[in-house]
Parts: sequence; C-alpha cells; structure tokens
Amino acid sequence: MTSPENNHPTHLGLSIFNLLCCCPLGFAAIIYSCQVKNANAVGDSNQAAKASRTAKMLNIVGIVFGVIVIIAIVVFLVIRTKL
Repeated sequence: MTSPENNHPTHLGLSIFNLLCCCPLGFAAIIYSCQVKNANAVGDSNQAAKASRTAKMLNIVGIVFGVIVIIAIVVFLVIRTKL
C-alpha cells in the first residue's frame, strides 16, 4: 500500500473534460494521467510526480487553447453577421 505522500493527482477527470470539450490535447493528457495511476500503484513517486505535472500542464494548455479558439470563432461570427 502506498503512503499518502506518494499518491500524486492523476488529473484524469480534467483530461477527459479537456478531450471532450476543448482540445484534442486532452488525449495526451489522458495518457499521462494513466501513467500517474500506474506509477502510484507501483510506488514510483518520481515518475508519478513527473507524469502528474505533465498531465496538468497539457490540460492547462489545452483549455487555454480551447478558450482562445472559442473566442476567435465567436468574434468571427459576430463580425460576419454585422457585414
């Protein structure tokens, strides 16, 4: 059994949300989230921490990119309808 300090967050829920709603970058985040789960299971704290940070960063970048794309589409549609 792993100790609490070895259990790093997987960010799996955020990765799935990112994949479905924002950006295909969520697919890579899901892969890293699964790596966190596996590393936590075997007690590899360093690998779990590294994969957790990567999954979190991919999710943040994916959500920011998705929001920027949505804003750009809305602006484009608003400008297009005014012409």
